[in-house]
Amino acid sequence: MSIEERIQKLPEWIKRIVNFLKRMRVPAKAVYISMSVLATVWFLVRVIPKPSRAAYPCMQVAAPMMSGFVIWILAFSGAAFAFQKAKHKLFEARYLAAGLFLIVGIVSTSVFMARSAKQTQAENLKVWYKPNIPLGEAKGMFPGRVSWGHNPKIASWDEKTGMWWEDRFNNQAETDQLFSQTLFSLTETKSEKKAWDVLFHFYNKTKKNTDAGYKSGEKIVIKINLNNTDSHQSSPEINANPTTILSLLKSLVNEAGIPQEYITLGDPSRYLTDNVYNKCHAVFPKIHYVDHVGGDGREKATFVVNGFPYSFDFDGQTRGLATCFAEATYVIDMAMMKGHVSQGVTLVAKNFFGCVDIETDWRKNAHCSGFSQSREGKRQYSVYPDFIGHKDLGAKTVLYLVDGIYSNKVLNGIPNSKWTLAPFNNEWMGSLFVSQDPVAIESVVLDFALAAWPDAPDMLYSDHAMEEMALANNPPSGVKYDPERDGTPLASLGTAEHWNNPIDKKYSRNLKTGNGIELVYSKVKN
Repeated sequence: MSIEERIQKLPEWIKRIVNFLKRMRVPAKAVYISMSVLATVWFLVRVIPKPSRAAYPCMQVAAPMMSGFVIWILAFSGAAFAFQKAKHKLFEARYLAAGLFLIVGIVSTSVFMARSAKQTQAENLKVWYKPNIPLGEAKGMFPGRVSWGHNPKIASWDEKTGMWWEDRFNNQAETDQLFSQTLFSLTETKSEKKAWDVLFHFYNKTKKNTDAGYKSGEKIVIKINLNNTDSHQSSPEINANPTTILSLLKSLVNEAGIPQEYITLGDPSRYLTDNVYNKCHAVFPKIHYVDHVGGDGREKATFVVNGFPYSFDFDGQTRGLATCFAEATYVIDMAMMKGHVSQGVTLVAKNFFGCVDIETDWRKNAHCSGFSQSREGKRQYSVYPDFIGHKDLGAKTVLYLVDGIYSNKVLNGIPNSKWTLAPFNNEWMGSLFVSQDPVAIESVVLDFALAAWPDAPDMLYSDHAMEEMALANNPPSGVKYDPERDGTPLASLGTAEHWNNPIDKKYSRNLKTGNGIELVYSKVKN
C-alpha cells in the first residue's frame, strides 16, 4: 500500500494535520516523520488498553508506519551508540570488542541508509509527480481511452514449481475471455469481429482518409518483447507470455478473419523461444515467426538500410529497420509491464527498439541513445517520440497492448512482483491494458508502476519521455522530432497525464475536468 493510500485510511484528525503541514510547505521528510509519530501514538493509545484492536483494519494500516518509524529510530540510535562504543574500546586497546561494535554500527547504518534512500525516493516522486494535468492531444475513437481488464483466475504460478509461463499456471480460456472483454471495453462493441472491424476502419479513416476495414492481402506484424533471451531455448525470465500471445492470434485469425499467411509475429532483435513458438505454431502453422537468427522453423529478420534515421545523432546508432515492419500495412505493439534501469519502465515505445538492427547481446548496443531521462530533471532528447512517430512503427499501429499478467519490478529475472495495490489482493496482477493512444497507455501503466514500485531504479522523472511524446510538436526539450528526416515534424502523439491517486485511479476524463485520459476498468466475471 502506498503512502497516499495509508494517509486516506488514517483518522480524520491525522489527515488534517498532514494536509496542514503540506499547505505550510513543510519538507516532505518532516511531513512523513510527523505522520509516522502520530500513527505510532494513535496505535499505542488504541491498542494498549485493548490488544484485540490490533486486528482492526485501521490499526493494520497504522502498524507498518509505526514499525517503520521505530526501525528507523532504532537503526539511527543503534548506529550512533555502536560507533561511540567502538571508539571507546579502541582507545582501551580492546580490539575484538571494538571490532564487534564497529560491525554493529555498520549494519545499523546500512539499515538506516536503506530506509532513508527508499523514503527519499518516495518523497522525490511526490515533488515531481503532478496529478490530473493532461498534456497533448488524446487519440482514438474514444480519445485518450485506456481499457484495463483484470482476471485474477489467469495466473496461478506458486513461484516454486516449474516455469511461470507453463500451461498449468496460465488458464487459456480465462485469458481469451480477458482479451475479448478488454477489447469490447475499448471499442464499445460486443463481438471481437466487430471490435477489429471498427479498429481497422478508424485507423484507415484517420491515417488514410478512407472508409475501409481490413482487406485480404494486407500484412500485419506483431511486435512482442523477448528481451531476456539468448537462444531458442525457453527462458525462465520475464518475457512475452505465450498464453496472451495465443489469445491475440486466435482473435485475429478466428474472429477478425485475418489469413494466417499475412500475419508476422516476432522480435527481430532477439530469439523467438520455444515456449512461444511451439504453442503458437501448433495452432497457427502458416503465420510467419521472425527473430534475429532464424532456424528451427523461425524466419531470419532482414533490415532496410537507413530505414530508421532518428531525429538526433548519437554514437553507436543502428539505423536499419526490420523489413517486416517496412512492408506491413498494420502493426500491433504488444509490450510487457516491467521496470527498467535507466528509464523507470519499458512499455510500448521501448518495445519498438527491437525493430532496429541491434545486437542480440545488449552490451554491444549504444546506451546513450535517448532512452534515459536526466536524473536532475533536465529536459533532453528522447528516442520514444521517434519510435511512436515513425511512419513504419507507431504511425502504422492499430492497437497497443501491455501484458500485465505477470509483471516485474525489474527488466529481467524470474517474475516475483505480486501486488498489494487494490484490487490485486497480494496476487499476480492478472491484467491486460489496451489502447489506441500510445502515450495514454504508457502513462497509465507508469502510474501503476510508480504506486507499486516507487523505489525501483530510475523512476524519478520517468514521465519525461511521455511528455515529449504528448508535446512532440513543441516538446519541453526543444528538440525538433522528425524521425524520417523528411522535413515534416511530428504532431502530438497522444495525451500524458497522472491519475489523482492510487486508490481512485481517476483521470481528467473520468473526473470530467479535462480532455486527457479515460481509464475504463473491467473485471472478468466468473
